[in-house]
Amino acid sequence: MSYPDSENATVLIIVTIILSFVVASSLNIYPLSPSMATLRPMVMVMVLVFWLLFQPRYVGIFTAFTIGFIADLLMDTHLGQQAFAAVVVALVIKLTSIYVKQLNTVSAWVIASLGLTVFQLALWVLQMFVQNIFVAQSAFSLMMSILSWPLVLLILRKFTR
Repeated sequence: MSYPDSENATVLIIVTIILSFVVASSLNIYPLSPSMATLRPMVMVMVLVFWLLFQPRYVGIFTAFTIGFIADLLMDTHLGQQAFAAVVVALVIKLTSIYVKQLNTVSAWVIASLGLTVFQLALWVLQMFVQNIFVAQSAFSLMMSILSWPLVLLILRKFTR
C-alpha cells in the first residue's frame, strides 16, 4: 500500500537538498575582499557533510562527486580535485556513521570536523602532487568551517523533520 504523504515528503526533502546546495554554491562564490576570502568557510562541503550525516538515503557518494565537480567548476580549481576530496569525505562519513549509534549535536560536530579536515587534507595532498603548491591560508578556512558548522546544523536541521 502506498502512502501519498510519504511521496510528498520525499519530493520535499529532495527539493530542500537541491535548494540548500544552490544557496551554498552562491555563498561559496560570493565576492569578498582578499583578507576576508581567506576566512570564507567551505559552505558547500559543510552542507554536503550535513546531508551525508542526516539524509544518507538521498545523499551519497555520487552526490558528493557531483557537488565536488560543481565546486571545481565554480572555484576554478583543477578539474576533479574537489570532486575527489568530496568522495573521500563521503567515504569517511559513511564509515564513521557505521560506528556512531546515536547522532547528537556533539557527535555530529565531531564527525563534521573530521570530514572537513579530511577534505582539506585531500585538497592539500592533491595540490602538492598535481600543482606543486601548498596554500597554508586554507587552514583559516578550515577553522572557520569547523567553528561555523553548528550554524549550518541549526539552519538545516529544521528541514530534516
